[in-house]
Amino acid sequence: MTDISILDREREAQFGDYFALLKPRVMTLVVFTALVGMLVAPVALHPFVGFCAILFIAVGGGAAGALNMWWDADIDAVMRRTSRRPVPSGRVTGDEALAVGLALSGFSVVMLGLATNWAAAALLAFTIFFYAVVYSMWLKRTTPQNIVIGGAAGAFPPMIGWVAATGSVSLESVLMFALIFLWTPPHFWALALFMRSDYDDAGVPMLTVTHGRRATRRHILAYTAILALFAVWLGVTAIGGPVYLVAAVALNAWFLKGAWQIARRDEAMAEADNYLVEKKVFKFSLLYLFLHFGALLADAALRALGVI
Repeated sequence: MTDISILDREREAQFGDYFALLKPRVMTLVVFTALVGMLVAPVALHPFVGFCAILFIAVGGGAAGALNMWWDADIDAVMRRTSRRPVPSGRVTGDEALAVGLALSGFSVVMLGLATNWAAAALLAFTIFFYAVVYSMWLKRTTPQNIVIGGAAGAFPPMIGWVAATGSVSLESVLMFALIFLWTPPHFWALALFMRSDYDDAGVPMLTVTHGRRATRRHILAYTAILALFAVWLGVTAIGGPVYLVAAVALNAWFLKGAWQIARRDEAMAEADNYLVEKKVFKFSLLYLFLHFGALLADAALRALGVI
């Protein structure tokens, strides 16, 4: 039996399992927002240098994901959404996930510093540390503010892209950071509302667990309102433009409408239609950031062509 188990383990541990440690779906957002942050910056990088910068930022984001999976294996094992991840499913060991995370962290930070500048490398190092240590090891298991504060980790990539190009931080990069930072709580709280018992079972003090679903609904509306203000503010900076402003107004009006509908509901209403509104708002939030950053990219292209 032991030999069969070993053979099964060896057969199951494939390249795809190690790649899954890097959270490729999350990495997609990291890569795209970092790319936009770099391309809308007032200083242009050589295309090859820019490609290397985005590659190393992506590797750094993946390293943070691997460290998170190593630390959160016990939580992931009891949550339906995460139970099939490589570590809790046994396809990759915790020690392997830790080794991958540490190796890729060091590699990505050093290579980004050599390719661009050490300010960008330091910001990438801080981002990995923040996600793996501040969020995963501390905030996630101790406070309902885990998503609020921890959201900073996912908000740094466009700022890293900007700093890689310019060597410094500016108002525009801070507002791109704020866009993701303020989007994170309503995005995850909408998910928490219809995932129901997952966070209870895992002992994660999500707002739905500590303060109840009614309070969570009100928080979603409040954060979405603040998010809308910052989203539109970004449109009147040097990197904004007509495409972004139109997109920001339309997208945030829809998001606010959805948040208002969520805030007006109670659990009886939500259960009656199987959390249809919450699921719609969550799915929309997945597109929200891509459309905002895509609009920034469109305005940058129009400026390059001399149209605006």
